[in-house]
Amino acid sequence: MAQIEKRSYKLDVDTIGKLASIMCSYEEIAMIMNTSADNLRKRYKDIIEKGRAEGKKSLRRKQMEVAIEKGDVRMLIFLGKNYLDQKDTPTDIESQDPLPWPNE
Repeated sequence: MAQIEKRSYKLDVDTIGKLASIMCSYEEIAMIMNTSADNLRKRYKDIIEKGRAEGKKSLRRKQMEVAIEKGDVRMLIFLGKNYLDQKDTPTDIESQDPLPWPNE
């Protein structure tokens, strides 16, 4: 009876990181890398999380560039709402008590 040889190989971590940096899902990365999503979660979770963090950093940098350097009003509004807690409908911070009526 012939023995079946099991080969263990490492996946290209640079490619995994690059795919994660463009926000590919575990399933998408698994399909491209010819492995399972479970294998990626078990063995490459840290690399994928770091890649996604790099992708978010790049996206945030580009948003700030578009907002500030190019003066994109929509991006300025979006960033103001998300980072400065600005709202479309301001709330009145003064007292909600009714105005006094003059005595006649």
